[in-house]
Amino acid sequence: EEAERFFSPSLSDMHDPFLMRDMDKAVNRLNKAMGAKEKILVYGDYDVDGTTAVALVYKYLRNYYSHIEYYIPTRDEEGYGISMKSIDDAVSKGIKLIIVLDCGIKAIEEIHYAKEHGIDFIICDHHVPDDVLPEACAILNPKLANNTYPYPHLSGCGVGFKFMQAFARSNGLTNHNELYSLLDLVAVSIAADIVPMTGENRIMAYHGLKRLNSNPNMGLKSIIRICNLANKEITISDVIFKIGPRINASGRMQSGMEAVDLLTTKDQNEAYAKGKNIDQYNRDRKELDKRIT
Repeated sequence: EEAERFFSPSLSDMHDPFLMRDMDKAVNRLNKAMGAKEKILVYGDYDVDGTTAVALVYKYLRNYYSHIEYYIPTRDEEGYGISMKSIDDAVSKGIKLIIVLDCGIKAIEEIHYAKEHGIDFIICDHHVPDDVLPEACAILNPKLANNTYPYPHLSGCGVGFKFMQAFARSNGLTNHNELYSLLDLVAVSIAADIVPMTGENRIMAYHGLKRLNSNPNMGLKSIIRICNLANKEITISDVIFKIGPRINASGRMQSGMEAVDLLTTKDQNEAYAKGKNIDQYNRDRKELDKRIT
């Protein structure tokens, strides 16, 4: 049975998202925000895992809700994680709920500051937490102490996917294909973030890779074309060495927002133009690496 599961991973073998600590709290807070038409911000790190996670959650929720936007901090000005600048920006826009992905587990001060300004946080992270946790209304992290989730090695994007799975279930959204169509983003995050490709990650990487080869996200399609992978069988190695570095280069050289713009666009021409930009950032990054070395 184990060998069968390994060679033919099945989506039905994925774990119940509600096994994760705080998942019910996270879903309830999101449902409440949507019911009250509150403004929601999806926030993430500027690397591949962060930008794919933001794209996944934003794309899925946008199908059902319009008062939603995304934000990626700039590497130079704001640095890693949640910045005070981004919270001030959210306050000025009237944001009431921030869903933060692939960071946030150590942002004690920043989240306290946001809470004082009437903003709630749902943290979706996979980094090892400290003893003191931020004052978020829900913390989804399979590495939390006394967590009840069976698989601890999810990527940040994987945690975002589990959150959307739970949201779909709580609202009776039975079109599973809508959710599973986002697995190409999860596969890219798993490969690029070098998390173990075992258990649930293997299932999501397997089906995400299938998606990448058959009907990828418009933005990923443009990168596949630019990498000359269009008529080839895309492997995990291609994601690690060709697709991932290009998405990463956006956050390193310019702005991770551009990577999310690319991954969420529905327009083919826009996708190709943004893909070319990102490819140029990757060339610039290589040139910079060479000069430094």
